[in-house]
Amino acid sequence: MGKFFGNRWWVVFASVCGLLVGSGSINIFAFGVFLKPVTEELGIGRGFFGSALAFNSLMTTFSCIGLGWLLDKYGTRRVMIPGLILCAVATGLYSTIIPDTFRIYLLFGFSGLVFCCQAPIPYANSVSQWFDRGRGLALGIAMAGVGLGVALIPQLATQLIAHFGWRGGYIGLGIAILIIAWVPVSIFLREPPGYEPSVKRASATASTNLLPGITAVMAFKTWRFWSFTLAFFIAITAINGTLTHVVALLTDRGIPIQTAVGALSAAGIALIIGRIVAGWCLDRFWGPYVAIGFFMIPMAGIALLGSGVGGIIPLVGAVLCGLGVGAEVDLMAFFVSRYFGMREYAKIYGVMFAMFALANGVGPALSGMSFDRFHSYTPIFAVYEVLLVITCGLFFGLGAYPYPAPKQEVVPGEKMQKAVA
Repeated sequence: MGKFFGNRWWVVFASVCGLLVGSGSINIFAFGVFLKPVTEELGIGRGFFGSALAFNSLMTTFSCIGLGWLLDKYGTRRVMIPGLILCAVATGLYSTIIPDTFRIYLLFGFSGLVFCCQAPIPYANSVSQWFDRGRGLALGIAMAGVGLGVALIPQLATQLIAHFGWRGGYIGLGIAILIIAWVPVSIFLREPPGYEPSVKRASATASTNLLPGITAVMAFKTWRFWSFTLAFFIAITAINGTLTHVVALLTDRGIPIQTAVGALSAAGIALIIGRIVAGWCLDRFWGPYVAIGFFMIPMAGIALLGSGVGGIIPLVGAVLCGLGVGAEVDLMAFFVSRYFGMREYAKIYGVMFAMFALANGVGPALSGMSFDRFHSYTPIFAVYEVLLVITCGLFFGLGAYPYPAPKQEVVPGEKMQKAVA
């Protein structure tokens, strides 16, 4: 039984479950379903409600930086078990929203602080510890949980709103976090054999120096780190800024809510495919080329959504955006491990993802302001196209991986034993 539960693929399974109700599906993509019912009942603008989500992402930005240090110090499991409970509570508290600026920002701010635990950071950290060769595919499968969330959570939110109203919908999503994420994470998420968080180490460097890589401070001084960070920031601003408003955009054009949510779910399915395919490609091809290819796809998707053409065209546009957003977390997690190593992986990835989290809020807010000012998303979609061109340019000239995969897989634990020997 111990060998059964000790299989490292259970860590991937727990990551899929956790990210299914992660910060992306709950706070970003379900936001698009709640957008119209909440703003119409409370009498607030889409731009203002989008700004609350931007504040949520700002809080997540700061908390993600601290999360990396907590993961390195205490280990993933110790942080995640209480963190998931706080995420469930924060989601349920959205049901108490009233048309009061302070209260709305307070609720979104609290959610942003605790939902760093449901960002990909802890899951990518855990999976990367368990896998080296084949890491791209393992990360791709694990991060596909976000795609499942995009496909399923908006559908669940729609049904909850239809039966219990939007307030009951938020309570239902909070319960879903406990059932779908907390239970499997509590059972299956483990540190690899031989790993000890820094709080348990006899000395600060006893175990850390056995892992290849550079320190976080050293990484922050490199041009590669800031090139990656800027590229992912502007790409997610564009893609998520589009996808979070897809439901509202389509219903504004007279498309039924079920069809509009179906388009978002189709984007979620595309996201799953994008994650797995990107992971497979990363194990076989140079990462920057994979990144450029995947970020060119949503450029076409945004163009289709902004064209105003009806029929199947908006669905195709949403799917293309989903394929693009499906690769970004895989790419970020993979690049951190290959260009900076595993020595202080959680810290480096935490800071990079913090900027990514900020972009999750900037995009929806910009799209909302475009609609409030111009009664159209077309102006901001044009800006997003330019941002994606810049993103592709930033990936050229990065060079070979300083920390490539070994020719033969090493089982977690053996690496530690061989290094000590």
